[in-house]
Parts: sequence; structure tokens; C-alpha cells
Amino acid sequence: MARASVLIVFLLLLSVAGHVCSQSYNAMFSFGDSISDTGNLCTGPAGCPSTLDIVHSPYGSTHFGHPTGRCTDGRVVVDFLGACVSCVTTNLFLIHAERLGLPLLPPSKASGVDFKKGANMAIIGATAMDLEFFNSRGLGRGVWSGGSLGIQIQWFRQLMPSICGTDAAGCKSYLSKSLFIVGEFGGNDYNAALFHPGSGIAEARSYVPQVVDRIASAVETLIGLGATEVVVPGVLPIGCFPVYLTLSPSSNKGDYDEAGCLRGLNDLSSYHNELLKRAVSSLRSKHAGVRLMYADFYAQVVDMVRSPETFGLRYGLRVCCGAGGQGSYNYNNDARCGMAGASACGDPENYLVWDGIHLTDAAYRSIAGGWLSGTYCSPGILH
Repeated sequence: MARASVLIVFLLLLSVAGHVCSQSYNAMFSFGDSISDTGNLCTGPAGCPSTLDIVHSPYGSTHFGHPTGRCTDGRVVVDFLGACVSCVTTNLFLIHAERLGLPLLPPSKASGVDFKKGANMAIIGATAMDLEFFNSRGLGRGVWSGGSLGIQIQWFRQLMPSICGTDAAGCKSYLSKSLFIVGEFGGNDYNAALFHPGSGIAEARSYVPQVVDRIASAVETLIGLGATEVVVPGVLPIGCFPVYLTLSPSSNKGDYDEAGCLRGLNDLSSYHNELLKRAVSSLRSKHAGVRLMYADFYAQVVDMVRSPETFGLRYGLRVCCGAGGQGSYNYNNDARCGMAGASACGDPENYLVWDGIHLTDAAYRSIAGGWLSGTYCSPGILH
């Protein structure tokens, strides 16, 4: 990495230094999809399905040296946030987390693991809505994960005795001093329509209010269990991701914004996020003793696409791991990352996008910093 880029990354990290954590968290608990999964799809006796792209190199190559069930070259946002769970000083502690031997957030399906310091219920392909909802709309074929938000809440309830015992008051007290990350959710809900023949943006948009209501309901459930520190991320700007840009191209230049993203898809993301922000605001009014934080995935990723160098990156819309340089975005759906014919770039630290739909370790590190500092989270986790 060039000296200027190294300096920028250092300054971004430094910008959140000095913020003291509002409290020393007992643990962190995460719910979500492939943006957050730290291995749930790959736990259990059977392990990862061999047909899954993420089980193959170069997934995991940057940080772990091998595939881990994460949909990236290294760590995801919750891995970086997890380093701050026990933080009592400044975010600079995050930089030294691995050196100090702090545990990464384990997948909730792992066996023989102590979950007292946290658990990750997120799983690849997860939706906010249950499968029955999609079946009722003829979209069930596009949903393949058995870990909807409601099911993940069930998984968490099952873990609670091992986390904080069976005393309701004691458990509630323990969870009140823990950090909860609920999302993002919605991306796969909308993919069910976007990738379904004969369906599209209009169909996906029609059930955005139901998706947001389900997320808000889940947050309220967790509050009832004792959660008082909850981060609720919005969805990403899906119109900026190479998988959509490649599979849904337009000959009309007006369909693209100045950053090269598809307006229609980003409008869908924006609609979801606006409703979600209203829902978070409503929950704040109902639960005065709860600190609800809206994490703006959308704004930060759009800024990273428009000006990657500001975040220590070089490439916004180009895929690091894909079809060997083919096309404008280096994305080929028949030669995706982890498949035969695909290869990874030699400098993933310069890329925003890892495989066409997920981000790189470097991008997730920066996003975690934005949430901790409050630059892209209201209020910031460290505030």
C-alpha cells in the first residue's frame, strides 16, 4: 500500500481514538446474514456444503489463511466490533485486539464453545421474513437459508441458560450490559423478488414495510429479554454491487447515478432505510432506557464507492476475487470467487468489493470504525 493510503487508514482509525466506551460490555450478540456470518452455515458434523463457493480458497486468505465460513477474504464487521466488547479505553485498543488474544465472536451453532462473552446467530442467506411469507408470494425458491430472523431469535433463547443462567432477573441484568447487533436484514428478502423470473423491484418494494416491521418486532423482543444497547444497521446500496450491475445492466445512462450505481436498486435500499430509521425512532420513544443506534451501511458504502481513496482504498466497483479481469467489474456469475476459472487480486487491501456481493476485510474494518466513532452510526457505539 502506498504511503498516502497507509496514512489515510491510520488517520481514520485515529479519528475515533479518545472516545471512551459508554460501558464495559459483558458480551456481544449478533444477528444477520452473510454480511455478518462467522461460520454458522459451516458448523456441525457435516461442515460446509462442498458446493458452496465460500469453502474454497481464496476465501479467508487475508487474515485466517483458509476459508472460515465468512463471505470475505478475512473478517467481517462484527469481528472488528467484537474486539471492542471489552473495551474500556479507546478504539485504538481495536488495533491490538488480536495481539492481546481477545476471542472472535463464535457462531452460535458451534459446539463446545463458551458463549458467555458473545455469540453470533447470523447465517448466510438469512431473511427477516419467514419462509412461509415468501411461499405465499410464489418466491420461496429464492430463499434457501433456514435461519430467518425469527429463527435466530429462537437460537438465542436456546443459548440464554448457558450465557446467563436461568434466573430471569439475573439474566436480564447480564444482557443489559451486552451489545446487540440486529442486522443487516432485508437484502435477501428483496433478492427473493429481484432474482425471481417475472418479478423485480416493484414486487420487492411492495413488502418493504413488512420487512421493516419484522426487524422492529425482533428488536422489541430482544429489549424484552433485557437488551439495552442495540445497533440496527440499514441495508447496503445494492445498486452499487457488481453482481446486480452485471446481471441487470441498462442501456439507458440515466439509470445510473454519478458513481455508476443503479438508481432503481438504490432507491429500493433507500426506501427500506428510511422506514427503518422511522421504526428505530419510534422504538426510542417507547423505550427511554434503551440506547438504539442506527448504523448507516448505505451512506458509508456509497461514500466508499464515490471516493475509495478517502478510506485508504483504490477501487470502488471492481471485484477483487472473480473472473480473472473479465468485464467492467471483474465479475462473471459462472466464474465467481471460489469457483474454477476465478482468481483473487494480489492486493485486496485496496478493494472495497471482495466477490461481487460482499466486501473485503479492509472495507469491513473501516465500516466498524465508522460505527464505533459515530461517523456512520447514530449515536456512535463508543459515544
